[in-house]
Amino acid sequence: MTSATGPDAEKPSGAFDGPDLDPTDWEAVRAQGHRMLDGMIDHLRDLRDGPVWREPPAALRAGFREALPDQGAPLSEVYDRFAAEILPYSSGNTHPRFMGWVQGGGTVVGMLAEMLSAGMNANLGGRDHMALEVERQIVAWSAQLFGFPEQASGLFVTGASQANFMGLLIARTRALGPQVREQGLAADGSRLIAYASRAVHGCMAGAMDMAGIGSGHLRLIEVDANQAIRLDALEAAIAADRAAGLKPFAIVGSAGTVDVGAIDDLAGLAAIAAREDIHFHIDGAFGALGMLSPELAPRLAGIEQADSIGLDWHKWGQVPYDAGFLLVRDPELHRATFSAEAAYLRRTARGLAGGDWWPCDYGPDLSRSFRALKTWFTIKTYGAAAMGAAIARTCAIARGLGARVATEPELELLAPVQLNIVCFRFRDPQADDLNAEIVARLQLSGIGAPSLTKVGGAVAIRCAIVNHRTRPEDVQAVADAVLAQGRAIVAERGGPGTPG
Repeated sequence: MTSATGPDAEKPSGAFDGPDLDPTDWEAVRAQGHRMLDGMIDHLRDLRDGPVWREPPAALRAGFREALPDQGAPLSEVYDRFAAEILPYSSGNTHPRFMGWVQGGGTVVGMLAEMLSAGMNANLGGRDHMALEVERQIVAWSAQLFGFPEQASGLFVTGASQANFMGLLIARTRALGPQVREQGLAADGSRLIAYASRAVHGCMAGAMDMAGIGSGHLRLIEVDANQAIRLDALEAAIAADRAAGLKPFAIVGSAGTVDVGAIDDLAGLAAIAAREDIHFHIDGAFGALGMLSPELAPRLAGIEQADSIGLDWHKWGQVPYDAGFLLVRDPELHRATFSAEAAYLRRTARGLAGGDWWPCDYGPDLSRSFRALKTWFTIKTYGAAAMGAAIARTCAIARGLGARVATEPELELLAPVQLNIVCFRFRDPQADDLNAEIVARLQLSGIGAPSLTKVGGAVAIRCAIVNHRTRPEDVQAVADAVLAQGRAIVAERGGPGTPG
């Protein structure tokens, strides 16, 4: 490969042939940009007509192992390759019959806002510019939504996994003081212990690991028949740990568990946390936004008493990826956990280095994209009422699928349908293997994309209804396909299965 940086380097092709990277022919780029935008709008409009997922062909995969290109290609050619070789082989979460994982479908409004954000190319680490005011607006709206004090702090992050990790770090600071940042866990001889239900998301164990506390110091508490944490078991565990000289420092409640969508007794957890002086964090990755729905909000009673909440606007909020968010009751504790002095971050009374809110004081990132803009556009364009109605509709559709499962003798519901997740299986003596094969066949066929999980030790087909585009007929089509594939597999094995 020849040098592309010396005076003899060839210029880029097409409209980008000037001394810098801006176009020399802006009108040609404008026309191509309109073509690209039209293509994406057409793609979103016509999603229902195509398969949920296509397996990327080996030949196309191999094409993305090319050497670093020395010279550029025309933008139109690069886009054509995207349209032919990348877009048709996406993960499928925008499609109305994508039901396997808790992923939002996005909107055309969010897509357009992301384009505007990319054009601004703003870094939201700090300094004095209007983009920060947009993020502060979302913080204020979130505080209002969740019943937090006006002065509560918040921050956009990649996703709830990072928000939950940051929530644990804040809890660690509360338990051991800011000196833990310099001295580590040696700042206090106590052994920190956190608590969550056995159904909690796996990111919490990872957060304990990354915080230096150790995943083995996360007590996983037994759950009840609805997969919610047992308060009596939690209280017994806290008492036993205190008696053993350990230091309980965090309780993690789940507002929508990953497997079945269970909601812990948040008010009960808040009462225990207050009585024991323990930080109360809620993993509300998708379920917390149920507060937008008057129908679902009562089920989240107690969320207003949390010390911190991690959630994802890119799930039930339908904001394009990524738009994770952390909300914190005590802004001073939040700042004490992350702020750091550095000469290059020096604040001034006047000029660009002014401003009274720098997000880098409240999280680990100095370089941050303008995630708030697509969230602001989504909320302003649709409004909280329409967003809440879309959330409630996904739960109603899930209940419809649960009712269908209950009427089919060959199918078995493995957990109550509490929110928008339905876990069921095709009955068979070899149910685990058979249901795994059903899911693989559905995904490969493009008809639907459920996923697998385990409920009570049994492999379950898991349908998470998150996408605002999903309709009742979509879940019925997936149920029909599960039955058809289950029967076909049983027949291929040489005879009917025995319900079990």
